[in-house]
Amino acid sequence: MLEEFAEIEERIAAAASAGHSETLTDLLRRRAAMELPAKAAQRFLDLLEEARGVSEMTEQARRDGDGALLDLSLEEARRLEKEIEKAKDAFNKSLLPPDPYDEKNILMEIRAGTGGEEAALFAADLFKMYTRYAERSGYTCEVLSSHETEIGGYKEIVFSISGKGAYSRLKYEGGVHRVQRVPRTESSGRIHTSAATVAVLPEADEVDVKIDSSELRIDVFRSQGPGGQSVNTTDSAVRVTHLPTGLIVTCQDEKSQHKNKAKALRVLRSRLLELREEAERRERDSARRSMVGSGDRSERIRTYNFPQGRVTDHRVDLTLYALEDVLDGDLEKIIDALREADDRKRLEAMEKAGN
Repeated sequence: MLEEFAEIEERIAAAASAGHSETLTDLLRRRAAMELPAKAAQRFLDLLEEARGVSEMTEQARRDGDGALLDLSLEEARRLEKEIEKAKDAFNKSLLPPDPYDEKNILMEIRAGTGGEEAALFAADLFKMYTRYAERSGYTCEVLSSHETEIGGYKEIVFSISGKGAYSRLKYEGGVHRVQRVPRTESSGRIHTSAATVAVLPEADEVDVKIDSSELRIDVFRSQGPGGQSVNTTDSAVRVTHLPTGLIVTCQDEKSQHKNKAKALRVLRSRLLELREEAERRERDSARRSMVGSGDRSERIRTYNFPQGRVTDHRVDLTLYALEDVLDGDLEKIIDALREADDRKRLEAMEKAGN
């Protein structure tokens, strides 16, 4: 691998100086695909070489009876052993095929589940959690459609999160999120359990999914507020129906019909991409892109327990007593644990396939 990578580097230099743009583009693409595993392999080999030198120093210290040098070399050997294990793990992970959607922006859909008004308030809490995470990560959020309740909850909210690697970080959030707490609307102080469902879709562009306008039915109507009353005097709200699949997307958050239609088409395009991916996965009868949990929207993935101040992710059996921090967007520990578990399972699957 390292010899091939070095050869590609030489050919890139030659193609650049000769002005062969097509050859250069192909070589740069191959270099990008190999760069991470090549660097990981070089790091692993460098550490092995360093460990051999320390081993020789240890033997020399034993022969010379130099206790101070022996202690120093043994301590260095222990450090290198840990570094070598990390480098080996990094190399193995670099061989995993990348998710083609990892660098994409995402659409998130949060829907209140069981629990009535309390579930809608929890959906609003989840929306705030993800927007705070986006702010911490330097991502941008945009609400595409929402159905707000009279006391500030959401029966449904659809929004985009844009930024490099957004899908790679948040793709594990899909599923049922459960909350245990005394509802704001509860007078007797009893703890209730409510739920909201989260879906995470890579945002599809026109290259990913082409939509024939003849397959769409577009209806317009007046926007309505939380109580059902009209909030606009013009037909600015848009309902887009994809006739072949029956998918329906409604958007009324903007005052402009044109903007609502554009947002609705963004959501529709991503849902169609998800349908296509699901069909391909069924045909292959293989694991989902994320192997941590089933990825099914009906799978209970996480519980937020307010009386105990804890968050538990059931897929990796991780419990954090940091509920306020998590709801304020501090999701890094959870996301890192899920990514680590996903990588581990994918490596196991790759090893089994190779045997």
